Amino acid sequence: MSDPAKPKTRPKRAMSHEGAKFEDRVLLGFVAAASLAMVWISWPFFGAILWALVVTIAFAPVHDRLALMMPRRRNSVALLSLLLVIALVIVPAFIVGSMMVDEALKTYNSLQSREIDLGKIVRDIEAAIPSQWRVLFERYVTTDVEVLQARLSSMLTSGLQLVASEAVSVGQGAFSFAMALGVMLYLTFFLLRDGRHLTRKIGEMVPLRPEQRGALFDKFTTVIRATVKGSVIVAIVQGILGGFLFSMLDIRAALLWGVVMGLLALIPAVGTGLVWFPVGIYLLVTGSVWHGVVLLLCGFFIISMVDNVLRPILVGQDTRMPDYVVLISTLGGLSVMGINGLIVGPVVAAMFISAWEIFGESRAAERH
Repeated sequence: MSDPAKPKTRPKRAMSHEGAKFEDRVLLGFVAAASLAMVWISWPFFGAILWALVVTIAFAPVHDRLALMMPRRRNSVALLSLLLVIALVIVPAFIVGSMMVDEALKTYNSLQSREIDLGKIVRDIEAAIPSQWRVLFERYVTTDVEVLQARLSSMLTSGLQLVASEAVSVGQGAFSFAMALGVMLYLTFFLLRDGRHLTRKIGEMVPLRPEQRGALFDKFTTVIRATVKGSVIVAIVQGILGGFLFSMLDIRAALLWGVVMGLLALIPAVGTGLVWFPVGIYLLVTGSVWHGVVLLLCGFFIISMVDNVLRPILVGQDTRMPDYVVLISTLGGLSVMGINGLIVGPVVAAMFISAWEIFGESRAAERH
């Protein structure tokens, strides 16, 4: 009597298995939809979240040392680390930014009042060029003061309009900027306090093998830390050295040029040489030979060598990506995401390389 009942139980088990698969798909779809919705509503604060993550990873070693000194005061340690971030990063950035804007305005006024005579500068360069090369110079560079002033006026008008529009947008968006800064600092506090616990929880939920998950997480952390320590810090040092050198040589707007060199130092291959090299050549051809020689020598052997000396010390050679990958990812990140691209570009490139390395290792393991 019991035999006829056995076949009826098998379809139920099959249906139960299929139902479980369907429920898993529904749950996966719901997780994906909820995640996309969270990204959508958080997108206005993407920059704040990104820089909170960057600051947390960069200051994690300092926070860990403070935690060892005060193991039972998690909130106090996180607050102290946050105060260090404000004192070492936020306040200096505001001070340098305001000083740079002030110097840029002074330089602009000097150009408008013709205190800086571009026509004289071009004539001095032309006079110093050998006669056999002067034809080429005159073909591409005009010495007509009126034409120079007209071109300069057009360039300055466009630049002034851009600066004015940016100033208006900053003024109108002051509340948004303050809110984003507040979100960044607030999030940084909790990431410093609970970052390791959150990393473990997220790692447990990522559907990857433990070794693959660990490799990706390590690469992500390493690249951000390398970008901050090996790029941003090196750029700051190069900008400070360049600005100090310009100041010592009594070159106008030394602070402004120092900031420009610091920003250009973030771009591999070219970097600060786009500023100090043409200025050094100009000093040579206009008779300031000693100043030009000093600037070129210091540019070659001090400013440019900072990257080769400091980066291995701060980061280590093993974490460096190929220079052409860094160049493409940095410029691409800047063009797509602005200042946030300085971090996002290299991180995306590192994740791309790591993903293919892990995939290649998995395929090789399967073959053997």
